[in-house]
Amino acid sequence: IKTTIGDAIQILKVTRADPISLSNCHDGSLLHICRNYRPDKVILYMSKEMLDYQEADDRYMYCLTRLDRMQNRNTEYAVIERRELTRVHEFDYFYQDFRGIIREIYDELDDTDTLLINISSGTPAMKSGLLVLQTLGEFPARLIQVATPEKGISEHIHKDYDVETLWELDEDNRDGAANRCNEVKCPTLSKIKKEEIIKKHISVYDYQAALDAADSLSTEENSRYRDLIYLASRRLLLDFSGVDKIIQRTGFNCLPVRTSSERKYFEYALNIDIRLRKKEYVDFVRSITPLVVDLFELILRKQCGIDINRYCDSYKNNGAVARKWSTAKLAGSSALNALNQCFVSNGQQFSGKDIYSIHLKALIDGFSQDEQLKRLVENVRSVEGSIRNLAAHEIVSVTEESIKRITGFSPKDIMDMIKDLFNYTGMSIKGNYWDSYDDMNKVILEKLSLD
Repeated sequence: IKTTIGDAIQILKVTRADPISLSNCHDGSLLHICRNYRPDKVILYMSKEMLDYQEADDRYMYCLTRLDRMQNRNTEYAVIERRELTRVHEFDYFYQDFRGIIREIYDELDDTDTLLINISSGTPAMKSGLLVLQTLGEFPARLIQVATPEKGISEHIHKDYDVETLWELDEDNRDGAANRCNEVKCPTLSKIKKEEIIKKHISVYDYQAALDAADSLSTEENSRYRDLIYLASRRLLLDFSGVDKIIQRTGFNCLPVRTSSERKYFEYALNIDIRLRKKEYVDFVRSITPLVVDLFELILRKQCGIDINRYCDSYKNNGAVARKWSTAKLAGSSALNALNQCFVSNGQQFSGKDIYSIHLKALIDGFSQDEQLKRLVENVRSVEGSIRNLAAHEIVSVTEESIKRITGFSPKDIMDMIKDLFNYTGMSIKGNYWDSYDDMNKVILEKLSLD
């Protein structure tokens, strides 16, 4: 039949339930697929036994031509005879034979043609041969399975087969008869391999590699999960605009902190944690300082009531707005006294300029009464100061051991201290929020596992 997908060409294995079942007076799969798909051409594959039936009473062609008249069609038929075929249980034979036959069929098809393959008829060896060919992905086709009217296994009775009477009794000739055809989605081996690769990339948080692998599949193949992988890749890049667009399109919101003013800090901290999990210690070290400065500022505001913006001036730095301490605004303030006290005790003098974590630590020390907080800030500041330049100016190997040797803390200890700092910022961060990347991965992997 001419459709938007082109000419339908069907290859059908003829078996004992065809063309009409003597046990239930319903179409066998051969006749039922022709009835519902109306292919332009049908190629029948017949073993010796089936050829004997055809020659005895013309049962197959009789029913097919009657169906053509009923539907006002003129189907082209071809028969592949395997008169020598008696060992119908041998898989190797059918795999090789079907492979050659389908290749020849494909050589005659064009882009407007669609191949339909009946996988209901035949022995287990026949069905397995076709399914393996489809899994290898050599010959794209639509696999058609036909359910029995009883949704069970048909009994095959062949004695006293009267094809003309059976045609008249065929229940599927009646108006409103059910379509028992079902298209089987059989993934190709290539698709299976690629999706396993995607799963491995996701499990190690390499979302760009997972996205590249997903994009090597067709839109039909990756439509269940491609957007979610893209969301994960934008999330790891801290591209919140891109993330929000995908959330709006898919309805999948994997960010536990929703307020834009807070999520940038938390997502950045999660980003650092991912670098730690991936053992990317150089990037882990380099990414700590910006977050520590921001968290110290938030803690000052929440725990001490001090907003450092009152003591800063803004200026342009490569097109971006930056801040520096303002000597005029600090003059005569308790903040300046706390800063001077810190630096004088260390034999230095507070000189203002850019804002560093050591300045904010001095203010927390000067205004907070929480000794536990001050010890935490002291440790974090010590770590940040020790490793800030570790990988910035020298070619060095940064390992878990070298970080522990230099700072006195393991990378995991450092990450745990950063998590503890959030408890003092006023943000409502629940413990399970730190697992949100794994929760996101679980959803994506579930989508990948659906067939």
